[in-house]
Amino acid sequence: MDTAQVTYALFVVALLQLKHFICDGPLQTLAMVKSKSVYGAPLGILHSALHGAGTGLVFLISAFSPPVALGLAVLDFAIHYHVDFTKENIIKYFGWNTNDAPFWWALSADQALHQFTYLLLYLIALRV
Repeated sequence: MDTAQVTYALFVVALLQLKHFICDGPLQTLAMVKSKSVYGAPLGILHSALHGAGTGLVFLISAFSPPVALGLAVLDFAIHYHVDFTKENIIKYFGWNTNDAPFWWALSADQALHQFTYLLLYLIALRV
């Protein structure tokens, strides 16, 4: 990759990180958080759908084709949903709360997996 390609890749990943902040911050309600541990709960699905839609938008404005953007949006939705569901159920199973160090480790692992997902999505976008 030349400098322009690296800069572009970092720009796209930075947009995905900004999208992640918006969807996990201002757009996420307490009810969404509480429903993530119930498989198929509408608000957990909505939370991940917002992530997927945001990812699709990022790839569209980054000049990827609509079919590629849609495919990556669906993939991000599915991965995001299952990462959140798994993290929430691990926390519930062990009874961790914000006073327990493992709670924060689980949260950090969850966030790292989301960020690694964005790198994976970008690599996939380059291949299709």
